[in-house]
Amino acid sequence: MTKTFGFCAAACAALLTACGGGGGGGDSQLTSAVTVDNLATGSYVVAVGSESAPTIGKYYAAADGSRLLVLADSNDHATQLYRKTGTADWVAVPAASGAVNVALLRSSALTTSTAALASLAGNYAARVAAGVTASFTVDANGNIVAGASTCKLSGTLAAGTLPNTFKLSLNASGCGTLPATSTGVATLDSQYAPAKFRMVADNGTQLLDLWAYLD
Repeated sequence: MTKTFGFCAAACAALLTACGGGGGGGDSQLTSAVTVDNLATGSYVVAVGSESAPTIGKYYAAADGSRLLVLADSNDHATQLYRKTGTADWVAVPAASGAVNVALLRSSALTTSTAALASLAGNYAARVAAGVTASFTVDANGNIVAGASTCKLSGTLAAGTLPNTFKLSLNASGCGTLPATSTGVATLDSQYAPAKFRMVADNGTQLLDLWAYLD
């Protein structure tokens, strides 16, 4: 169940050499303390920060105005997310201590695809922390059922608006510091192999990032 991290480095190199797709003007309609450059509908790998030491992330944009930006560390573990639903204001998790304007250094569009919810059906394991693994099952209707592990994950997956994602509602019990309830997305990406999908969610203050492997 060891995940490879080559994609983060490859994506960084690709973005730094890209000729276009830079951070276009921010969305002038946003009035909250958090603003993020706007991209057209689709999914992207993006870079933020400085040219000499960029932070790589994934950006998902829906036609209804919903957006999700997930930034990660060098091990591709989510450390910060920014999200908005429809025309609502951006929200930062963890919360920003002051006004934040996230400018995109580079963006590169990813291929979008539509997957049936039933394609995620199977038995899974996710590493929750060092030495802690949660087992669970996803049925053809998107129900997440906890397995025999001490850490219990349950919830639902459903069709979502963001490309390459499913809407996620997750409950956690006996899982250490994971939030008891959270909402977010399950994201699909061929670069996640051998993981089948990734769960990125939050409870408004704390985020979680779990990679689901077929067990």
